Amino acid sequence: MIPRRVLIADDHQMVREGLRALLERAGHVVVAEAANGREAVDLAAAHRIEVAIVDLLMPILNGVDATRELTRVSPHTRTILLTMHADRPYVVEAMQAGAKGYVLKTQAGEDLVRAIEEVSRGALYVSPGVAVSLVDAILDKDESPASLLTPRERQILQLIAESKSTKQIARILGISYKTAESHRSRLMKKLDIHETAGLVRYAVRRGLVQL
Repeated sequence: MIPRRVLIADDHQMVREGLRALLERAGHVVVAEAANGREAVDLAAAHRIEVAIVDLLMPILNGVDATRELTRVSPHTRTILLTMHADRPYVVEAMQAGAKGYVLKTQAGEDLVRAIEEVSRGALYVSPGVAVSLVDAILDKDESPASLLTPRERQILQLIAESKSTKQIARILGISYKTAESHRSRLMKKLDIHETAGLVRYAVRRGLVQL
């Protein structure tokens, strides 16, 4: 087994510590840790990460959108989504975003170590518990349930659902207040949802946040 430079992204410190111990026992080098998706993207680009282990549900930027950003800014990094969710829409979105692996937390241990080996040699890896969902989606030519939203609109939606104000959203994303407000208005119009509570419910149903 070839040691890999790994990044762990999870908003729970105890989970990160457990994963670090597991991966270091397997011979890998944990170069960096992130508590949210935005940190994961920045760290992967800065540290030439080979494999990023990314939790699906994280603040600021969820795992799927972080994977999409990682694929863009650090194309040599192979991303593995780590999650409790085996539902078909989550698997489809993750693979469409560029994830090379999808591992269930209930099967993490040896499954995660094997996933790192597989994606590092250019293969895809999914836990046995989600393989059927992925095959079904391919056969049915499923579309992502949130495919009508742009990546930026998905980010705005997640931040709204996390109770961020328009001013805070602008600061987090590095855009002007006017631009953030414009994105918010277009998002509401596109979804035909015109109150914050409705946007929050939509974000929860789509797996962008967990309440």
